[in-house]
Amino acid sequence: MQQIDRSISFDGRDIRIRTGLLAPQAGGSVLIQSGDTTVLVTATSAPGREGIDFLPLIVDYEERLYAVGRIPGGFLRREGRPPEKATLISRLIDRPLRPLFPYWLRDDIQVVATTLSLDEDVPPDVLAVTGASIAVLLAQIPFYGPMAGVRVGLMGDDFIINPTYKEIETGDLDLVVAGTPDGVVMVEAGANQLPEQDVIAAIDFGYEAVQELIRNQVELLKDLGIEQKIVPPPETNQELKDYIASRSSEAIKEILAEYHLDKKERDNKLETIKETQVKEAIAALPEEDPLKIAVHQDSKLLGNLFKDLTKKLMRSQIIEQGIRVDGRKLDEVRPISCQVGLLPRRVHGSALFTRGLTQVLSLATLGTPGDAQELVDDLHPDNEKRYLHHYNFPPFSVGETKPMRSPGRREIGHGALAERALVPVLPSQAEFPYVLRVVSEILSSNGSTSMGSVCGSTLALMDAGVPISKAVSGAAMGLIKEGEIVRILTDIQGIEDFLGDMDFKVAGTDTGITALQMDMKITGLPIQVIAEAIERARPARLHILEKMLSTISKPAASLSPYAPRLLTLKIDPELIGLVIGPGGKTIKGITEQTGAKIDISDDGTVTISAVEAEKGEQAKKLIYNMTRKLNEGDVYVGQVTRIIQIGAFVEVMPGKEGMIHISQLAEGRVGKVEDELAVGDEVVVKVREIDAKGRLNLTRLGIHPDEAAAARAAVGQPV
Repeated sequence: MQQIDRSISFDGRDIRIRTGLLAPQAGGSVLIQSGDTTVLVTATSAPGREGIDFLPLIVDYEERLYAVGRIPGGFLRREGRPPEKATLISRLIDRPLRPLFPYWLRDDIQVVATTLSLDEDVPPDVLAVTGASIAVLLAQIPFYGPMAGVRVGLMGDDFIINPTYKEIETGDLDLVVAGTPDGVVMVEAGANQLPEQDVIAAIDFGYEAVQELIRNQVELLKDLGIEQKIVPPPETNQELKDYIASRSSEAIKEILAEYHLDKKERDNKLETIKETQVKEAIAALPEEDPLKIAVHQDSKLLGNLFKDLTKKLMRSQIIEQGIRVDGRKLDEVRPISCQVGLLPRRVHGSALFTRGLTQVLSLATLGTPGDAQELVDDLHPDNEKRYLHHYNFPPFSVGETKPMRSPGRREIGHGALAERALVPVLPSQAEFPYVLRVVSEILSSNGSTSMGSVCGSTLALMDAGVPISKAVSGAAMGLIKEGEIVRILTDIQGIEDFLGDMDFKVAGTDTGITALQMDMKITGLPIQVIAEAIERARPARLHILEKMLSTISKPAASLSPYAPRLLTLKIDPELIGLVIGPGGKTIKGITEQTGAKIDISDDGTVTISAVEAEKGEQAKKLIYNMTRKLNEGDVYVGQVTRIIQIGAFVEVMPGKEGMIHISQLAEGRVGKVEDELAVGDEVVVKVREIDAKGRLNLTRLGIHPDEAAAARAAVGQPV
């Protein structure tokens, strides 16, 4: 392929695109670069497999530690399972890409994005999104593109395109917008409680930059002499389609109008219609009938056409009557119930959030600083996470049976969205030094379990006594679009997600938005429609929030009695080694003596955790006494470590000895040191002098009984 090298600039932030240089045997490949961050994206297709009725698209994002000049750890010294961040970027690429392939396409398609070089400023994810579109176009795979993505940040009052890592961290917005010539196709955002209008303006700002990237892709194809491959869809069996409609349309309409039916009842009735009124009618046809032959030749044809008919009739009911399958109005939220404190004893916080048939049990756990998740296996600059949100979706939640596996991309993605929604309201580490983990167990799923996780987790954190600044709620918005007619749905359920055109999740407080995620099944939406969906989500969020706050209005005043109590003190960083001791002997000894867990950071901050507060205070006292600055006149209880002719050495704190001269052992003359002391004796001493070399001169003289009693009481006791 011809080599082409071009650059696009956004306020001095250049994106460089190079084709024809790498991966010549891939269907299409592009090297896309900004700053020193360089991503190779390839797209390759193969003929489809027999019998599949879905698009077998695989999107992989690969990270290599050589990109940041590091060698992997572990025994093998090579990259292993993708870190969570890589999985999330794979999803970020997949989500705007997937709806742009023709619905009838069944070819095997694989898109692979590999970060070859990463600088400390430019994230690779949005580069990979745009690169995926270019690679697919170069591979001449049928595709309703071009598509491109950009990140929008907010610094002060100004939006910026493709902010650096530092600008993302310090700004109030981290928003990714992907779009096509038809409009916006994907939005992903975290925000610091921004008003709806600010978020809408940011999406509009980002889409303008997307259009510039799309224009450059069109020019690139023109320069390479490539025409987009448009393959007509396979012919549908219109006669069979009409036959199925004539036998079942009225019955389907009646079922869709039975608003009292729950999901399972509705599905069962629809299945009965398919089996009795459609399949039996086909079976009654003569063997030589073309309709019967067509059904026998494709075992999935009848089921797919029946599903298409159901989809069409459900959408028509919403478009024409403004009524949904459960009888709700377009802007109506399903019934909500909330409970907190469900589980006893050692669970630190629990909540059950139910909305319609969607039910989420959220469990909060408070941990120590040492429980923070270290982020050492990916390329990105974050070192650790203090808040962990995990999402589990067992098969029984949708009435199915299948093997239980480790979390997949969906579970990781939904957990990350709920995590992002709650981060803006969490207390700072200085205010609340706990590491927090919330697990959302999906017990029943019928639409928007991720937003149910946001609501349930907010309640669980409040139940655990975590001082969040505000409660966060979330709602999922849907959309039905037929030609120019658009209907926006509030709080979509499963069938509306499955048969609709949009899944738009909006989370936030009563002040503003904290997280967004929009996915499309069509090739794009204009900004005005997206703005309307965001605005309509607000009253839904506030309604849900009101129900939540009527259950628990503010965080619990005290932590669970089974949550660890955290105590902190600051020591001189040079004394960290003293506290740890050789081979960790000293800190292990304190832990064994008190049962407390001890974490020490590089700046000298010591965090002590213990379920029993007195044990934590005991450990704190031991470390304080070990590291406090010695002053003349201080009184200690120490242990005699050795005796020499002119005196005795006493360890007044671990690793710190002083000497009592024989003249300071007792009132009057002492003949031999051994007459007064033996090795191992416990003795009360006062610091008489600290000489120029830091050596301690101790005495047993002149110690008031009250000073001695205080010193003995302080040994291993709370401060």
